[in-house]
Amino acid sequence: MSFTEEESSVLEPTTEAKLESFLFTCELSSKVPFYTFQGDEEEDLEHFLELRTICLGEGAKDESNVVEVIAINHLGKKISVPIANLHIKCLPMVSLGEFELKAPVTLRLKAGTGPVSVSGLHLIIPQNEDSDQSEEEDEDEEEEDVEEEELPAIKPAKKKKNQ
Repeated sequence: MSFTEEESSVLEPTTEAKLESFLFTCELSSKVPFYTFQGDEEEDLEHFLELRTICLGEGAKDESNVVEVIAINHLGKKISVPIANLHIKCLPMVSLGEFELKAPVTLRLKAGTGPVSVSGLHLIIPQNEDSDQSEEEDEDEEEEDVEEEELPAIKPAKKKKNQ
C-alpha cells in the first residue's frame, strides 16, 4: 500500500498535546491499607488516575470492604469519598467506568481486611506550552467578532410606488 502526499500529511505530527496512558493497579489490604498515586515532579506534565475497576482478591473474607478516595476538590481542599463497598457474597467487583482524578490521589481501605485490587489507567498529558499563543488567537477571534457586531444593520430596500 502506498501513500500519496495528501494521505501522508495526515500522519505528520501535530503541535497538539499527546495523551499517554499506562496500566495502573494496586492492592489494598490490612497490611497495606492505602496507596498514594503521585505524578512525576516535571512541571510540563499533568498526571491523572482513571479508575476503572475495584474487585476483591483471592482469600477475601465474608465482610464489607470499603474503599475511599482522598483527593483535592475544585476549591483546593482535601476531601475523602467512599467509592466502593464490596462483599464477597453480593458485590465482589464494581466497575467505575472512567472515574478520572488529578494527582495526587490516595486510595484507602477504610473498612475490611481485603485484599482489594484497584485498576485503571495512569494518564499523562503534556501541558500546552503555546497557551500564550492560543490566548492571543482567542483574543484576535474575539476582536473579529466585535468588529462584525459593530457593522450597521442592513435596512430593507424601499419599494417603488406604481405611478
